[in-house]
Amino acid sequence: MMKKDEISLDMLTILGPTASGKTRMAVALAKELGGEIISADSRQVFRGMDIGSGKDLHEYGHVPYHLIDILDAGGEFSVFEFQRRFLNVFAEVTARGAFPVLCGGSGMYLDAALRNYRMIEVPYNDSLRADLAKKDDVELVDELRRLKPDQHNSTDLLNRERTVRAIEIARGEIEVGSGCEQRTGMQIVVIGIHWEREALRRRITDRLKERLDNGMIEEVQLLHASGIAWERLDYYGLEYRFVGAYLRGDMNKNDMFQRLNSAINDFAKRQGNWFRRMERHGVVVNWIEGEGDQLAQAREVIQKKERASIYFS
Repeated sequence: MMKKDEISLDMLTILGPTASGKTRMAVALAKELGGEIISADSRQVFRGMDIGSGKDLHEYGHVPYHLIDILDAGGEFSVFEFQRRFLNVFAEVTARGAFPVLCGGSGMYLDAALRNYRMIEVPYNDSLRADLAKKDDVELVDELRRLKPDQHNSTDLLNRERTVRAIEIARGEIEVGSGCEQRTGMQIVVIGIHWEREALRRRITDRLKERLDNGMIEEVQLLHASGIAWERLDYYGLEYRFVGAYLRGDMNKNDMFQRLNSAINDFAKRQGNWFRRMERHGVVVNWIEGEGDQLAQAREVIQKKERASIYFS
């Protein structure tokens, strides 16, 4: 077991694809290091979206956590807003003498924290939206890909509202310029959990079955009954989109399960692609094997202090 005074790090980051076990390991390490969890998840910020977003709050015990359940479901949460709140929470946690443990699987959120994105807040553009309203879905996707040829977030291509907002943001960023400013100064260890493809596939399937058996369908039904439109629930990702389609009668339960399971596996692949992209841009990810003793492997990585030096402005 490690102690906080035995290491000289500013932050630990645990990342991995969905169903990799990153929350459990982050909590275990936070307990040893006097840490507090900072979530890097685009959906766990919303209250009432518990099972579908995989909050697994029962795993935290007495470990404090941040950026979870901070907004009412039905709203929006951008990468810009995440970065702003992350920097504030990071400062608060360290000021208390606690150790920050960043944990998540939302690649852009992790990247925004670790690579110090220089971001702008892009307001809604009514004139642009009026022009985009004349385009069909295919034309919108083509426009977004023209603006962002390396478009990574396929969810933005599946929902018209998200595509319009992504175009709006892309145009705003082009107008003023944005990017990353990597400077030295912060000592951070990034640990990634790797699973062989078939093992991860089994974990995803087992977890999906468990969540469906333990109230995920009822959760989506309750969110819709609270006034959130089906189209808005689609915005929140795979679980809410496919379960919503089932509840509307667009597919039967077995088809919903099969298609959702396949979509989550595809999503896990895209997460892996994003993590590799982070590595190509200078983030040092220390990969450990999911099949082994994850905690022992993580301790070894931390004690070796294979760290990425990253600056937070």
